[in-house]
Amino acid sequence: MNFNNEPVYVGRDFGGRSLTIDREAIDLYCEAVAVGSSRYAATAPALILHSECYQNLEWYLKNIMGNLHARQEWHLYGSISPGQRVTTRGFIRERYIKRQREYVVKETWVQDDEGHLLNRGITHQSFPLPDDADTAVFAVDKDREKSTARRFEIGGRGGATLEPLERLISQSMCMAFSGPMKNYHNDKEEARKLGFPDIVVQGMLPICLISEVLTGEFGDGWLVGGQMDVRLVNVLWGEETATARAEVTDETSEAGTTRVHLDVWVEKPDETKVIVGRASALRR
Repeated sequence: MNFNNEPVYVGRDFGGRSLTIDREAIDLYCEAVAVGSSRYAATAPALILHSECYQNLEWYLKNIMGNLHARQEWHLYGSISPGQRVTTRGFIRERYIKRQREYVVKETWVQDDEGHLLNRGITHQSFPLPDDADTAVFAVDKDREKSTARRFEIGGRGGATLEPLERLISQSMCMAFSGPMKNYHNDKEEARKLGFPDIVVQGMLPICLISEVLTGEFGDGWLVGGQMDVRLVNVLWGEETATARAEVTDETSEAGTTRVHLDVWVEKPDETKVIVGRASALRR
C-alpha cells in the first residue's frame, strides 16, 4: 500500500534482518570509536547496531542532495551478549516539514529471539524540499557553523561532570564506522557528489562517543534503562577533533533505584557544538 504512488509514507514497514552480534562486530565498533575491546568482554556496546536504520535506504526521499541526520533518540531496554542472535525491524513513524526542509522519521527495533524488545532507535533525517532552488556550491559549507545562529549553549548548570571523551576523527575511523563501501561519510569525493566540501562524519559516530561516556559512568545502568534524545546541530568534518561531554542536571527515584538526568553534547576545540541534547541512566 502507498498513497498517490508515494513510497515513503507513515506506517510503511521495511522489515529487517536476523543477525548474530559476534566478536568481529564488537571489535569493529571498538576500532571505529577507539575504545579498548576489553570493555566489552561480557556484553556488546549499547549502540552496537547504531546504523541499522540505514541498512535499507528506501525510506529516503528522492531529493538526497544535502540530506542530513537531524535528531536521534535511543531507548535501551536490554543488553546484548557476544554471540547473541537478534532481529531488527524498521518502519516510518512520522513525516513533517520544518524550516524549509522535509523530515522523515524512521523507528528501528532490535529484539531477541523470544521477541523481547532490546532497544529502539528513532532517526529524524532531513531533506531539501523538491522545489527549493538552492544555487549554492555546497549544500552545507564549513562557514555555516560560524554563524551566531549555529551557536548552542548547554551545560554549566553546576552539576557533576562526567569524564569527557576526546577523539580525532580520522579517515580510517570513518571507514571503520561507515564502510566498507565508499560514501560521503568516509570519502571526500563521494561527499562532494552530494553537495558537501569534505567528509561528513556520520552523525551516529559522535552519538556513540556520548554512549561511551555514559557506559563508562553507569555501566549496566546505561545498557539497560538508558535514554537519549539529541539534535545534530552542526556538521563534524573528517579529521576534526570531537569531545563528548555530559553533566548531571537532576536525579529522580525510579523503581527502587535512581535515574540520573544529564545534559549531553559533543563539541569541537573552539566549542562549536556538534550534538546537543539530554540523556538519562540508572545508578544501580
